[in-house]
Amino acid sequence: MATMNIQQRPDKDKPASLSFASQVVHAGNVTDAATGAIRTPIVMANSYQLPDDPSSLDWSDSQTLFYTRNSGHNQLCLERKLAAMERGEDAAVFSTGVAALHSIFFTFLKSGDHVVVSDVTYEAVWRLFSDLLPQRYGIETTFVDISDLAAVRDAIRPNTKLIHAETIANPTTKVADVRALAKIAHDAGAMLSIDATFTPPPMFRGVEHDADFVVHALTKYINGHGDAMGGAVIGRGELIRRLKADALVDVGGSISPFNAWLIMRGSVTLPLRLAQHVSTAQKVAELLDKDPRVAFVAFPGLSSHPQHALASRQFGGMGYGAVMAFAVKGGPEIQNRFVANLHLITSAVSLGHDESLIVHVGKAGRGGSECYPDVFREYGHLRLSIGLEEPADLIADITAALDETFV
Repeated sequence: MATMNIQQRPDKDKPASLSFASQVVHAGNVTDAATGAIRTPIVMANSYQLPDDPSSLDWSDSQTLFYTRNSGHNQLCLERKLAAMERGEDAAVFSTGVAALHSIFFTFLKSGDHVVVSDVTYEAVWRLFSDLLPQRYGIETTFVDISDLAAVRDAIRPNTKLIHAETIANPTTKVADVRALAKIAHDAGAMLSIDATFTPPPMFRGVEHDADFVVHALTKYINGHGDAMGGAVIGRGELIRRLKADALVDVGGSISPFNAWLIMRGSVTLPLRLAQHVSTAQKVAELLDKDPRVAFVAFPGLSSHPQHALASRQFGGMGYGAVMAFAVKGGPEIQNRFVANLHLITSAVSLGHDESLIVHVGKAGRGGSECYPDVFREYGHLRLSIGLEEPADLIADITAALDETFV
């Protein structure tokens, strides 16, 4: 009988020895010493017992358990799991995805710095860089078409400190070439932050594409059940330590122990859920793309998508995400009528849930919508996040809603 190389033997206490499916089960999990429970319990405490002589404690320490704003047992366990999943050195978890994004900007930018930001980005990020950070802190911003690498290079200034983009942009689904952006940033002495919420591991790992910071709204796919909010930043140890010291300890956007526990629990099924999400999304996008009543479909899995080839290469054949934007032919009243005719898909914000969600965004859009493609500004758009329902049921619901809308 062949013997296993002991150095490669899977060990739940050594997450790097595990495949991804095993990592999400075991990484970060700690058997409870008091009860012997084999799953990390919820520790609903805001304070932990101090040593006999606490005078030598670093009150800004984010690794020692003494106050939950700095660190809590469930938070630390979740951070270890996320670092293993992303293959980063460390992770910091926050109360929301926006708090996680803000933590990077707050920690690593100062008055007089310049940032290059994708001209299609999450609304809160757009407002931070178009309004709040420039007006209140003197941070300069250039919004640029992140898919135009020459334009990104041209936007770099001597005081550029950061490039920020999304792997798949919300809502236009523009795909960023992360490794190319990292090279541009690093050649200029800057850093790259990537919001990878639409592309959780194992579909994509930004650290392996040279990003300095990988951000996830844990509220979405990593939790996956629509019942908890959180955010995370993953990266090199020294950067995450600075981020925790400034933006976690002294700004206080800490995630609650209960939400950290819920997200730990939800993350265990991520590889199974993600496979279903992306498989179904491809089928739905192809259905919509072929229907003459649909004005346009933006989804990286379609060959007509401007960055389809990049997405195929960058995401390694593991799918193209599960969020798409589209519109039916007609004005806002037609878009609303179509949504009202859906019986299975839920009209609600957010994404990455177990149920499929759709939201109608009008022609005016939100911050930065003037940079959206022409068809978005002509029709508005419907953002559809594909859930875990049977694909045939979703297709039947969409087809029936189209039939009723255009009767």
